[in-house]
Amino acid sequence: MLAAGARAELTDNISFARLDVKRPLDKFSQPELVQHQNLVLINGNHFRAARQLVILDPAKPLEKKLDRLTDVRALLLPEGVTEVPAYLRAHLGEANVPVLPLADTAAIAELVLREWHAAAPPLRGLVLAGGRSQRMGHDKGKLAYHGQEQRAYAAELLAPFCHDVHVSCRPDQMTELEYAGLRPLPDSFADLGPLSGILSALRLDPNAAWLVVACDLPLLSKTTLAHLVQHRQPARMATAFQSPENEWPEPLITIWEPASYPQLLRFLALGYSCPRKTLINSDVAVLIPPAPQELRNVNTPEEAAQALDSIKK
Repeated sequence: MLAAGARAELTDNISFARLDVKRPLDKFSQPELVQHQNLVLINGNHFRAARQLVILDPAKPLEKKLDRLTDVRALLLPEGVTEVPAYLRAHLGEANVPVLPLADTAAIAELVLREWHAAAPPLRGLVLAGGRSQRMGHDKGKLAYHGQEQRAYAAELLAPFCHDVHVSCRPDQMTELEYAGLRPLPDSFADLGPLSGILSALRLDPNAAWLVVACDLPLLSKTTLAHLVQHRQPARMATAFQSPENEWPEPLITIWEPASYPQLLRFLALGYSCPRKTLINSDVAVLIPPAPQELRNVNTPEEAAQALDSIKK
């Protein structure tokens, strides 16, 4: 079909899909194609890589390619090769680079897995507090279930698990949050509900994972948050709890990985501004909550009174 003039050909063999396109792979299209991959292996003879696994092939000496070896993570010895050349040792200097037999696939796989875990994106925190609280009648983030405003209480809950914690807000809320000692993050995406805050956080730091919690979860505990963080799966687009009301993921207490940013924007471009819609149709980890009652949203004065009564008990 491509030879006949088609621009793209999609082959679906049920168990896998293949897309052949007649366009060059430039610096913009390549990241787009590999954005859902956690590991990409490239041929270091032709392309530069961030981290290198070096195979010491006697037929391809490395003297003229030392400038490419900027971050060697392992030297792999094929059968018959027993020593690392002196020029390579001199180039690596004091770096403690492991040397493994090329045939020891288990050890190589363990090394790659270790590297991958160490490279997991840092975790930052976000409290969603920029809503209008129309059903409550006044700002839900200012309610005090635990002796302080709920938005501040939620930020304290997140702090032990995150490098820092921001409070998502409307631009007109920034001053009051700063006076309260919180770190405001004004919405840079307008009128999208909770998605405004999530996208604004990912825009601020697209290389971090964001632990996002809504401010209307007064029953949420550190134990439940710890369970979410401990079972985080950075290889997936997100890690979320299953809603106590149905089998769907709960988007407002979720770890959103960097890969979620282009996916959320993609769904927004298709007309979907509901973060749950993105979770349902993406590769995410969904956990059973250890205490389902803690995921109960409080949106009305009646629900707030019930939640306060539960906390007092």
